[in-house]
Amino acid sequence: MKMQPLARLGLALLTLLFTVFCNPGSSDAQHGSSSKLPLNLLKLPQGFRIEVFSDAVPNARSLARGADGTIFVGTRHESVYAVRDENQDGRADAVHTIARGLNEPNGVAFRDGSLYVAEINRVTRFDNIEKQLENPPKPAVVIDSYPTDEHHGWKFIAFGPDGWLYVPVGAPCNICSREDKRYASITRIKPDGSGLEVFASGVRNTVGFDWHPQTRELWFTDNGRDMLGDNRPPDELNHAPKAGMHFGFPFCHGGDIADPEFGSGRPCSGFTTPVQKLGPHVAALGMRFYTGKMFPETYRNQILVAEHG
Repeated sequence: MKMQPLARLGLALLTLLFTVFCNPGSSDAQHGSSSKLPLNLLKLPQGFRIEVFSDAVPNARSLARGADGTIFVGTRHESVYAVRDENQDGRADAVHTIARGLNEPNGVAFRDGSLYVAEINRVTRFDNIEKQLENPPKPAVVIDSYPTDEHHGWKFIAFGPDGWLYVPVGAPCNICSREDKRYASITRIKPDGSGLEVFASGVRNTVGFDWHPQTRELWFTDNGRDMLGDNRPPDELNHAPKAGMHFGFPFCHGGDIADPEFGSGRPCSGFTTPVQKLGPHVAALGMRFYTGKMFPETYRNQILVAEHG
C-alpha cells in the first residue's frame, strides 16, 4: 500500500486540535467558545476546512468514539475525559472528567457500552459509561500485570476485528534487549483480560494501529531508536497480516540498518521490513484507515498518520 501524502497530513491536523493547542485554562469549556488557536497558520489541501471541536481538554492524546457519539480522550498525565456535542453543530458542548489520579492513561477503547482505559501497567473498564458521564462508575480491573516501566510505558489500545484487545508494550529503553518477550511487542488479550499473548515482536514503540477495512489485517506505526543521528533510522509503517512476525528491534531498524550494538549476527534479511519509511524521528502518534465519506474518494481505505515531529 502506498500512503497518500495528503492523507498523512489529514489526521495530523485533526489530532493537532487536541494535542498541540489544547488550553486547560479555558473558562468556556461548556459553551463551545470562539477559540484563539492560530488555525490560519495551518496549510490544508484544497477544499479542506479545519475547525476546533474543543479547546478545553488538557493534555489530550488518544481518542475513542462511543456508540452514542461521545469522544473519550486519554492523556499522558492522570485524567481521562469525555467530550459531547449534544446539538451536533460540530462544537463540544460539555467536557466530563471520567477519572483522575491514573498512571499515564494514554489508551482508550470502546466496546459493548464500556470504556477501556490503558495505564502503564494495567487496563481498566468503565461499564455503561455513556449513561453515567456526570457520575462515572468505579472501574473494574481487566488486567494489572503489564510491566511498570515508564520508558515507552504509555499505551495505545484498540479492539481488533477478532474481538481481542490489542495492547503494546514499548521497549523500556532507547535500545536494549530483554528476556521478557512482552517488551517491544504488540500483545493481545480477551476482553476479560485473559489469554495474554504476543501478536507481533520487534516493535520498539507503536502508538497507533488499525485494521484494513477489507482484509481485516493489522497495520501499525513504530517509532525508531534515537542516537544514530538526525537522519536515521526512519520511523516505520508496518503490516502484520498474521501473528508471530518480527519487525527487527533491537537488531535492525527501518528494514536495512543493522544496529551497531545488537545487529551483529542478526541480519536484516531475517526480519519483516516496513511497508513505508516515515522519515527519521517523525514520531507517529496516531494511525487510522479512512472509511468515511466526507473526504474525496481517493482517501477511502487509505491510511492517515499523525506525526508528532
